Amino acid sequence: MVSESGATADEETAPDATSTATDRRSRRRVPPRPALFALIGLVVVVAIVAVLWPGGGSTGPADAADQQNTIIVSRDTCGQGWQHPTSGNQALLLHNTDINPAEVDLVATATGKVIGEVDGVAPNTTATMRITLGPGSYAVRCLVDDADPITGPAVRITGAGRTNPGAVPVTRTDLLPALQQYQAYLTAGVGTLVGRTDALDAAVKAAVASNNLTATKAAWLPAHLTYETLGAAYDAFGDFDGEINGTAAGLPGGVNDPGFTGFHRLEYGLYHGQTAADLVPVADQLDSDVHGLQAALPTIQPDALDIGLRAHEIIENSLQFELTGQTDYGSGTNLATVQANLTGDQEVLKVLRPTLAPRYPQLSDVDTWSARLQKLLTAQQHPNGSWTPVEQLSQTDREQLDGTLSELTELLAPVATITEPRRVS
Repeated sequence: MVSESGATADEETAPDATSTATDRRSRRRVPPRPALFALIGLVVVVAIVAVLWPGGGSTGPADAADQQNTIIVSRDTCGQGWQHPTSGNQALLLHNTDINPAEVDLVATATGKVIGEVDGVAPNTTATMRITLGPGSYAVRCLVDDADPITGPAVRITGAGRTNPGAVPVTRTDLLPALQQYQAYLTAGVGTLVGRTDALDAAVKAAVASNNLTATKAAWLPAHLTYETLGAAYDAFGDFDGEINGTAAGLPGGVNDPGFTGFHRLEYGLYHGQTAADLVPVADQLDSDVHGLQAALPTIQPDALDIGLRAHEIIENSLQFELTGQTDYGSGTNLATVQANLTGDQEVLKVLRPTLAPRYPQLSDVDTWSARLQKLLTAQQHPNGSWTPVEQLSQTDREQLDGTLSELTELLAPVATITEPRRVS
């Protein structure tokens, strides 16, 4: 858990969640790399600051005493200028004298933990790192673009106080086993998805003569839920995600737009009086797209940067889109989707657990709240397999689900920062 503050350099702005949902067919896209730290700064780091060290990470102007702690960031003189290291709350001014932008870490030399971080410090600009330091030895690490990381001289601080929590950096090599395990999970999951969409396509065609869509509705849900368990890979799926699981949001023709395809398009037809004959081309296209995804799978792999972010985003999306019913096109199965999302999130945490366990003390709290959410969801599934639609939840049940999902979302927020691959040598 590291404290991250803003820089005077130009910053990217995170896309608004609502506009993202309406502007894109898929609601699960992650901003490309240049915007990622803005997203973390707005969503992840705020949660870390609030939960783990209240009052840390502010970006106000430094006082006069802090001006004496202007630390040079460059390839030649990294870490120079820390003249008066003291314990307690303080602002470190980081001045980039290099010709390239840089990231800056503050490292506890005894443990290697990163306890403070500033990203995107442009040449000839100064960023403020506000941090709380206790007694110990610390050093500044300069990660200048197009150069190997350089660690400056260690400074020793005496006195009283406690240091901000930190985390041992994670490298891409550290995440390789997690990525390999998740790829195996993804391959198996897409294989199951293909079988279930094949069955769904067959059910639609079998219903043409009688126009009895009961069996088709029964086949739709397990196929859709299978896709919803693959949450860490949506961005890696590219256009397949929008084709398979996109919504009508933002499309000029709404639910009647030709670009509205996939599970939700089929759901809309099944629950809004369209005939089996009407839905045959919809089911055929969905099945074709799923087979296309399977064929492309050997070239698809989630990025190491994404997998930790997804642990938080999967549950956040459930809170924003499923519990509000925004993605209900008639089946009333949003809570089943939340359960599928939770299953997918548990798989992400499973592969990340060896990395997270020694770095995130609140991982056990994540497990506790995940179990609570599972219990609440199970209570909303009826003996015949149907689910309570979100609009029919009692006030008490809705509040409990909303509170549990919100708490789990908050607890998962630090995972992205902890598991972000960092350059250390």
